[in-house]
This record gives sequence, structure tokens and C-alpha cells, in this order.
Amino acid sequence: MNTSVDRLPESLIGHVLVAMPGMDDPRFARAVVLLCQHNEDGAMGLVVNRLSDYRLSEIFAQMQISDVHADFADRPVLAGGPVQTDRGFVLHEGATDWDSTLRITDALAVSTSRDVLERIAAGTGPTRFLLMLGFSGWGPGQLESELADNAWLTVPADNELLFDVPLEMRWQAATSRLGVDPGQLAGYAGHA
Repeated sequence: MNTSVDRLPESLIGHVLVAMPGMDDPRFARAVVLLCQHNEDGAMGLVVNRLSDYRLSEIFAQMQISDVHADFADRPVLAGGPVQTDRGFVLHEGATDWDSTLRITDALAVSTSRDVLERIAAGTGPTRFLLMLGFSGWGPGQLESELADNAWLTVPADNELLFDVPLEMRWQAATSRLGVDPGQLAGYAGHA
């Protein structure tokens, strides 16, 4: 086994993975994935640039949350990845920790508990958030192998990219943050 892949690089929590143009897996073609967990046991991330077929009002209705704040009812729900697509994840700004929150940075977290959705519906929760169904996961060494095969570029995440850049522009914006012209990326990987 390749020893360079066996060693865990510095954790990439709080970085985004940017799919290279030659990504073979259609579920991740031109994907931007925020890494929420990354350690010797594997990695977990959320795709931040894929729409699901749902709107936030539909999720609230399924959860029997009523009195939804008008500013949020028609927001799109994203497809966070192919694993457990019936499970919701709220990526949000702020220092508030809800009943089930994983802190990514001091100002960015992901929550999976009902209380954050109830507060969003009431208009008293985080105003900058993304709701995703499903997540992306990698087993031990799997992400490192994909990185070694040049399947992904990595760039530190920032809240502007996650919350302000339109979904359809996030892949280009993420590659541009590396100083790379997206049009110059090859659709194949190579090793020197």
C-alpha cells in the first residue's frame, strides 16, 4: 500500500473539496463539499452546490412545524450527499449550539436537531443557513486516496462562498479562490 496515502494529512475540517473536471462519479461532478469531520476514521462532508427536489416549507410540513416565517418558507433544500438522504443537516453561522451541533469553526456549525429548525421557522434562529438532506462520507484512507489521485482540489471554506455565492457559481468561485482559472483545469488526472 502507498505509504503517502496511509498517513493522514493535516485535518481538512473547514475546507471545501472541489471536484476536478474529470470526476468519474456523476454524484460529485462539479461538486463543492464542505468537510465537517476528517480524522483517522474517515471523513464526512456536505455538498453545498446541489439542489434537492424539496423546499423548506415541505420539510417543515413533514415535521409538523407550523407558523413558518415567510422569509424562509420557499428556500430550497440542498442535496448534501448520497448517504442517508432522509436525514437533515442545517449548516449555519453563529456561535449558538443547538441540541445536536457539530462546531466546524468558531462561526460555522452543522446541527441535526429539531430545535434549530423550529427556531428557523419562527424567525428566531440563524438567518444564514443551508438545509441539506443526506451527506457525503469516506472510510478510513478513502479521501486521502482520492486526494492523491487528484480527484479533488482543497481550499479553506469561507462563509461568503457558502452563503452568498449563488449555487450555480460555487464551483467556479471555489476554484478561483485557489488562483486557478476553471477553464484551464484538465478533465483528467496525472502524476509527475
